[in-house]
Amino acid sequence: MIAGAAEERRRFLDWGVFHVEHEFLVIWRRYQRALKQRNSLLRAGPAFDESLIVPWEVELGRTGALIDQWRRAYLDALLPFLKEQAALLLPELGYVELRYRCGWAENEDLAGVLASQRFRDQSRGHTTSGVHRADWSISFQLAPQREHLSRGQEKLTALVCVLAQAWLDARHRGEWPIVCLDDLASELDQVHQAAVVNSLRATPAQVLISGTELPRVLEHQPIRMFHVEQGQLTPLL
Repeated sequence: MIAGAAEERRRFLDWGVFHVEHEFLVIWRRYQRALKQRNSLLRAGPAFDESLIVPWEVELGRTGALIDQWRRAYLDALLPFLKEQAALLLPELGYVELRYRCGWAENEDLAGVLASQRFRDQSRGHTTSGVHRADWSISFQLAPQREHLSRGQEKLTALVCVLAQAWLDARHRGEWPIVCLDDLASELDQVHQAAVVNSLRATPAQVLISGTELPRVLEHQPIRMFHVEQGQLTPLL
């Protein structure tokens, strides 16, 4: 989610928006349908009828504006929790900032942008602007670019995002989601493993941690441990 393609970050963002905005899924599907239709017309050849593509651009502009508005509101709500979790898990990197790019020129009408880019998009065979091209990033005072992060810091940054989303979801719905973490000890030293565990202990969430061995930071914690092999679960503690 931190160093990978923008698609993963959009999925994380839209998953959060989906649980806040009840109309999101319907609008998102309408946007995807319009995007598919516009792309199909762009690939139809140089002689396509412009009257066929204009309605889809209007639909992309209308639904895209809603999705963009909801995404921005969600990130605004998420930011305080991001700052809180970053201060717990990565205090050595300083204050945190969140950046969002909507996928087209800021303060421009998306339908107008699509109309102006129609022939360029036709040469490329797909729509190059819209909420499907959006991205967001998290940066730190002492690590302004993601390339400045170590592998362990990338993992902790992803955990900051996931835990912040869990806090926001709990605040919105009034109940905690189940938190699932795989291989906590990988790429994290004892200090940062303890920071993650302490952050989770401050919540009423049910937490599932999987791995090939018990992390040392959990040895004296009130936990239940199970061994899973070939689909069979055996209680150990």
